[in-house]
Amino acid sequence: MRKIILAAAVAGAALSLAACSESTENAAGEAVDSAMADTEANLEAVGEEVDQTATEAGAAVDEAGNEIGAATDEAGAEAEQAGNEIEADAQDETTQEAAVD
Repeated sequence: MRKIILAAAVAGAALSLAACSESTENAAGEAVDSAMADTEANLEAVGEEVDQTATEAGAAVDEAGNEIGAATDEAGAEAEQAGNEIEADAQDETTQEAAVD
């Protein structure tokens, strides 16, 4: 009789342990799923920030290129004007006449 009661107690304990393990397994699975969802959301946010930063950097590079182009054009025009003035002084003519030469 003791063996039957002991076997029944062991069987009950085994069933309780199995149920506990299943709920623990489910909880762990849910935690992993939640962590994966959080990681995916964070990666998406980082990707969007990288895209935005790249777009802003591209616009800044374009603007800097335009400013350099304008400064180069201005410097070229000033150098041409200076050359015309030097030629005009050397040849005793106006800067307009020197520019035509």
